[in-house]
Amino acid sequence: MTDSSEAPRRAPGTGLLRRVRTTSLRIRLIVVFALVALAAAVSVSGISYWLNRDAVLKRTQDAALSDFRSALDRTITDLPLQPDCDELHQAATLMADTGLQYDVLLEQGGCSTGSARGISASMVPPTLAAAVTKPCSSCAGPPDQYHLFWQRITLDGTPYLVGGTEVQPGGPTAYMFKSLADERSDLDSLAWSLSIATALALIGSALLAQLAAATVLRPVARLGEAARQLGAGRLDTRLEISGAAELADLSQTFNQTAEALQAQVEELSAREHASRRFVADMSHELRTPLTAMTAVTDILEDEADTLDPMIAPAVRLVVNETRRLTDLVENLMEVTRFDAGTAKVVLDDVDVSDLITSCIDTRAWLDAVELDAPRGIVARVDPRRVDVVLANLIGNALKHGGSPVRVQVRVEGAELVVRVSDGGPGIPEDVLPHVFDRFFKADAARRRSEGSGLGLSIASENARIHGGTITAANSPEGGACFTLRLPMTSAVEPGHPLAADGGPRPTGPAGTDRPKGTSA
Repeated sequence: MTDSSEAPRRAPGTGLLRRVRTTSLRIRLIVVFALVALAAAVSVSGISYWLNRDAVLKRTQDAALSDFRSALDRTITDLPLQPDCDELHQAATLMADTGLQYDVLLEQGGCSTGSARGISASMVPPTLAAAVTKPCSSCAGPPDQYHLFWQRITLDGTPYLVGGTEVQPGGPTAYMFKSLADERSDLDSLAWSLSIATALALIGSALLAQLAAATVLRPVARLGEAARQLGAGRLDTRLEISGAAELADLSQTFNQTAEALQAQVEELSAREHASRRFVADMSHELRTPLTAMTAVTDILEDEADTLDPMIAPAVRLVVNETRRLTDLVENLMEVTRFDAGTAKVVLDDVDVSDLITSCIDTRAWLDAVELDAPRGIVARVDPRRVDVVLANLIGNALKHGGSPVRVQVRVEGAELVVRVSDGGPGIPEDVLPHVFDRFFKADAARRRSEGSGLGLSIASENARIHGGTITAANSPEGGACFTLRLPMTSAVEPGHPLAADGGPRPTGPAGTDRPKGTSA
């Protein structure tokens, strides 16, 4: 049974890393600078355009209307009271004959004529025509004086300024048509120039933002690189104190933190080294007397049946406790080798089914274990260390789980997967994270049991130096399930410090010859 936590999953932090790249401080600085510059440039360009537009149109408008009024004053006095169409046409032509290039339309007595062909009364906006023929009560001056009205319109895509007035009393109605095409062209050129200026301002702001971001982020990048080196174990990493006061203070704080961390790590490392050395020395010192004690206890065990019934139980107790102490010392020696990094693996191509069968048969577990291991699955492993792992897992299932105990072997991709499950009550959820801890025993009543509490820890380390893992979980059907995953081909290449030469393999620790000491 496979724990759901073993399912393939996406590498953690991938989505977070993508978001960080797209919303980095550098990009945000550039975007902010660009937005501010764009808003400022658009505002200035818009205001400049409208101010220039109003100025240009007002100047053209005032000049054209003033000239139109002057031409009307000069021409109307020369017209008869009831001019015919030819006289109106001549007057319109004369009025339009100025340097401002506008056309004139004159209307009187049903006659409407313009200074140029195509100029007609239909071109006059109705609102302007109505305003011209109506007395202007709000205009300055006497009511009988003609008043000049104007309106901007678009005719056939061309902008025009149309001015109109009615000569009082009884005079003609005059309209002026001034083309604003030149002014529109000038304003279009101005708008194009302002657009180019806005684009240049945007590019310039992006370059300035890049420069500012580089100035600000360069120390931050150095700090990040130093932090990564510190996290990788280079505790002597320090930053050069330079730059602005805030950045210099940050660098100094980092250096002080790194120094304090280095001092603490060195102190802890020294203590840990002394502790490991003490355990190793103690274990070595205990091996010699234990060897002698083991020889004596073997003789006592052989003679136990002939001893006084009152003495025999004490002899058997001494024998068992001596063996337990021997196993504990051997386990401590193995743990010391793991901690010191001196544990070696002796690799060989092994049929996994034969290896598991031998492990079970050696410990007389054949009747208690259901084995599902197809033959022909060959993996390159250290048989002795894998035997230690299997002995611990199966021994735990038999001792602390419940029947039936099943061992299943499968190949998943490039991995060898061995699952050991039992029919017991399972492992409490609060205990699962600690089952591979050293000297951990889930049941307080088993503190004095024959197990040392190092078996699963040693099994986990043996899996690790193979490049594999062991996980513990509870099966949905009930009971605990331990899953051993090992690469089919060794993760330890020849020449690696963990790889040992071939040859006779020493008798291993962790109870490889009996299931003692395999408790969790």
